[in-house]
Amino acid sequence: MEYISTRGSASALDFEGVTLAGLASDGGLYLPAEWPRFSEAQIADMVGLPYAELATRVMWPFVEGSLTEEELRSLCQQAYGRFAHKAVTPLVQLDERQWLLELFHGPTLAFKDVALQLLGLLFETFLSRRQSNLTIIGATSGDTGSAAIDAVAGREGVDIFMLHPKGRVSDVQRRQMTTARAPNVHNIAIEGSFDDAQAMVKRMFGDADMTGRFNIGAVNSINWARLMAQVVYYFASALQLGALHRPVAYSVPTGNFGDVFAGYVAAQMGLPIAQLVVATNVNDILHRALSDGDYSTGTVTPTDTPSMDIQVSSNFERLLFDCGGRDGAAMAEQIRSFEADKAMQLTNSQREGASALFTSVRADQQQVLQALRWAHENAGEVIDPHTAVGLHAALASELDPSIPMVTLATAHPAKFPDVVERATGLRPNLPSRVGDLFAREEAYSELPGKYDAVRDFVTQHASPAA
Repeated sequence: MEYISTRGSASALDFEGVTLAGLASDGGLYLPAEWPRFSEAQIADMVGLPYAELATRVMWPFVEGSLTEEELRSLCQQAYGRFAHKAVTPLVQLDERQWLLELFHGPTLAFKDVALQLLGLLFETFLSRRQSNLTIIGATSGDTGSAAIDAVAGREGVDIFMLHPKGRVSDVQRRQMTTARAPNVHNIAIEGSFDDAQAMVKRMFGDADMTGRFNIGAVNSINWARLMAQVVYYFASALQLGALHRPVAYSVPTGNFGDVFAGYVAAQMGLPIAQLVVATNVNDILHRALSDGDYSTGTVTPTDTPSMDIQVSSNFERLLFDCGGRDGAAMAEQIRSFEADKAMQLTNSQREGASALFTSVRADQQQVLQALRWAHENAGEVIDPHTAVGLHAALASELDPSIPMVTLATAHPAKFPDVVERATGLRPNLPSRVGDLFAREEAYSELPGKYDAVRDFVTQHASPAA
């Protein structure tokens, strides 16, 4: 499998190359040169497979040439053997039509574990072949940081520097990052928003002085390998709901667009998905883009769903590229214009391509609380506020009611106990497997929201490439 950049001028790479590179050298994001597609018979053969075996089947076309099938199977068995539920991503029925896909049974209680547990093993495998070091630079609005740190803490050849916006993540999210005590882990709290942190990460990938000294890699969903692993749970859930004989729809709480784009990839591979509902909070740039073609930033509004408090959704570029004719030069120019003006209009082809599968719904703070109460009162389920954004959108859907609607449950409710308690009167407890999280000592550095400060910190603490 060969991978190309959305901006057209970076060299094509194989799977190993894109996994270690993260962002393309031209600032673009990597995508397969063409989408692999399964036949109906191949999809039928996936029904009933254990999760690790299903993951091997689904991901094999993307990794062929960089891993053997047995190597991939072994990595999947290691990654998903750490999950607290044998189904890894179990389905829960809410009513005759609504379902939850629980993605929080990994070690850090968030959907990011599904991909990052595998990504950590891929890094270790590829770096050992090359006998080189990798400096991971990441930004998190909440869950990516803890999941990435858990996946790579103590691994050979990897240093991780994780930026989070100071005071804008939950206590549980912060502590899951800052109590990880491994010499290769560096937590950084910066002044500003997640978008500020993400901009610094992207800038570092384009800093010739930094890339000349360090092999800089990514764990955010700009890394294709992470997004690839998320495709699997769409297959797992759809097949359980009879996708060989009927389509399935999904409502996805969305900030950076990676989780819902994985559903788009599954559809390109032949999975019968009727609709992907992009569920946003009041930071609704994606809702405006999909509804009106208006992709323009505003001020980030802090909410009860901090992982979605984003105004620039990095993975949206992948969809615009794919729907817009895969014209890298045009995509590069469109992004340059957006970065200069903080606004752009989607082209007709981009809007038409997206509307074939995507719709969107915006949830305000009150609607989030109402969805939390609905899940508890009508289905006996306690969910987290991000999942509630998705559930609100699912309940608002006007799709044919005979089509099952699956809301992605992206985090354990105990990661956001104050909001859950305010809505339901119940305060969810952390699972016992998390242990003494609030008794552990925290360690992190505070830096101003300035690129030079972050760059200098990384330079002082990272291991050179070789």
